[in-house]
Order: sequence, then C-alpha cells, then structure tokens
Amino acid sequence: MGLFDKIRNEFIDIIEWVDDSHDTIVWKFPRYQNEIKMNSQLTVREGQVAVFMNEGVIADVFTAGRHVLTTQNMPVMTTLQGWKYGFNSPFKADVFFISLRQFTNQKWGTKNPIMLRDAEFGPVRLRAFGSYAFQVNDPAVFLKQIAATNPTFTVENINEQLRNIAVTRGMDAIAESKIAVLDLASHYDEVSNFIQEKIRPEFEEIGLNLNKFLIENISLPEEVEKVLDKRSSMGIVGNLGAYAQFQAANAMEKAAENPNGGGLMGAGLGVGLGAGMAGQMTGVFQQNKFDGNQPTDASPSASPPVIPQAVQYYLAINGVQEGPFTIEQLKDEIHTGKLTSSTLTWKAGMENWMEAREIEELTSLFHAGPPPIPGA
Repeated sequence: MGLFDKIRNEFIDIIEWVDDSHDTIVWKFPRYQNEIKMNSQLTVREGQVAVFMNEGVIADVFTAGRHVLTTQNMPVMTTLQGWKYGFNSPFKADVFFISLRQFTNQKWGTKNPIMLRDAEFGPVRLRAFGSYAFQVNDPAVFLKQIAATNPTFTVENINEQLRNIAVTRGMDAIAESKIAVLDLASHYDEVSNFIQEKIRPEFEEIGLNLNKFLIENISLPEEVEKVLDKRSSMGIVGNLGAYAQFQAANAMEKAAENPNGGGLMGAGLGVGLGAGMAGQMTGVFQQNKFDGNQPTDASPSASPPVIPQAVQYYLAINGVQEGPFTIEQLKDEIHTGKLTSSTLTWKAGMENWMEAREIEELTSLFHAGPPPIPGA
C-alpha cells in the first residue's frame, strides 16, 4: 500500500458493509493495519451484525443501526484497550460483518443409494434429494466455531458439511419412521418435519438455525422402478382376456386403415391372434383359480392346456389322472393292459370323462387285430 493510501485510510471514519452478493455470510472490514479511530461512524444494516474482535477475542457486537464508537457504547473494547493514548487515538480491532439473512434453496441429496429395510419389499436401496434453508442464529458462536479469521466466508464454504449432516441424519430418520416405501410420497411433510427436528440441534451447535427442510423426491433404483411399473400395469389392465380382445380389435382397425397392410386379411389375422391369446389367458386364470380340494380327475379346467400339434388324452387309472398321451402312446398302453375299453378317458373339448369305447377315434384301437376265431 502506498503513502497516499495510508494517509487516505487514516481519515476513513465510516465503517459499513453494503452486501451485493447472495451467498456471503461473513465479511471482514478492510481497515489499514486494523486501526479504527475513536468517534468513527459504524452503520449496521438490517439483516447484519458487526462483531469487533480484539486479539482473537470477541469484544463487542453491534446490531442494526448507526453507532458512534465511543467509550459509552464500547464498554468491553474500552476495558480491553484502556485508551492509554487518548480518546482520539486509533485502536486495533478486527471488524467482521455477519449476514443474518436466510439462505434458501440449498440443495442436499444422496451421492449413492442408501440401503434400508422395507416391510413389504425387504432390503431396498433408496435415493433422496431436496432443499433446506438456514441462517446465522448466534453470530459469536458461528464466528468462533466456523468462520474464524477468514476475511470472506460464503455459503459454499460450509454447504458440504451441512449437506452431509442432512443426508446422514435424514436417511436415518426415514429408516426410523418405519413408513413403507410405497407410502413415503404421501408422507413427505411429516418426514421432512421429523428430519428437521432431528438435525436442528447440530445446526445450533455451530450458531445456525435450520429454518426449513424439504424432501423433493425419494426414489428406488431404475431397475426396481421398471418392475414396479410392470406390476402397476398388470393391476390397471385387470381382465387380461378382455384386454387381449381389445388389442385385437385395435389391430383389426389399423389393418383395415392400412392400404398396404393386407386389408381384411390382416384384420382377420389380428382377430385370430387376439381370440387365441384371450382363450389361452382365460385357461391360465381358470387353472389358477382351481380349488385344490377338488380331485384333479373331476375338473376339466385343472388339466394342462391343449397342445395344438396333436390331440392328447388323459386316463383315469385307479382314480388317478395320468397323461397326456398321444394316439401312438395309447396303443402301447393297450398292449400293457393299462388301457382297456372301459377306462375313463378325457380330451380337450369334452364336458365329462367317457369310457374309451365311447370315443369314436379310440374304438378302432381295440379292434386293430383279427376278430376271435368262432368256436375257439
């Protein structure tokens, strides 16, 4: 600093901070050699306090207003300095302005998924993010614990520490709440308030007040969300048979509208596919609804689905259903004696079990050899 600057600073008697930033918490007044003259004018605006520090010790704290630095309004500093050089002599002190404004929209979020145990899904991994707002509640504590002698202290200097507190304590609070994962979205307000009260004391330890804590989203990993989407889709569809028919009708309509897509042939194909799918899905549902207390050989709906390539038959042997068998396999069963003309038999499309001799295509199997020799 040159001689002119030194002389100019000797005549600077106005101490103030015009804060034109949005994130500065602490700002040190840049006085030459930290010398402040007696009767200097101190202006503290609303949302600020001025802290005088003498040899590393907080001496006086001034709130909003205009102050003339005299022995009357600086009793602590007067006692420390002694004013042994007279009332107009300068004294050495660090002056820190501290913003009391509320710093809003500070972001927090989990860097990695947090493992929790859910009552419905078991162990799950969750991500969460949101925002919070804070302000300096105790300037002296904050200056001693955090800012120290840093000439400019911004939100960014402490945000990482505050975010870590929010994430660690916040996710722990979510686990303690015992709220099911699928119900968390409807309890964001309750969980946010719970987390805010849980971590507020840790903010107060460093002279801050946690004004607001908000949860914007709690989400599952992407692959888990895809599975949940499929599960939700099945619930929305409901009757899959009716849905398949609806899809077939849409396919028919689109095929009819497409001049290059086969016209009615394409529409007919869509109807056939839709009807076939509906029949298969209906059979699956009927099988799932089958009462296990009923005998398996007494309910056609309990049998496996029909294989289109060949007709298959089921036999009732000693009250137990066996099969399926093809025609060729039934011939072998006749030779072993397991299948006789009175054996109860069933195939797809029959309402009830019938004796093998009563089924037209099986009658010929019992007369494949020559007839008995007369008189033998």
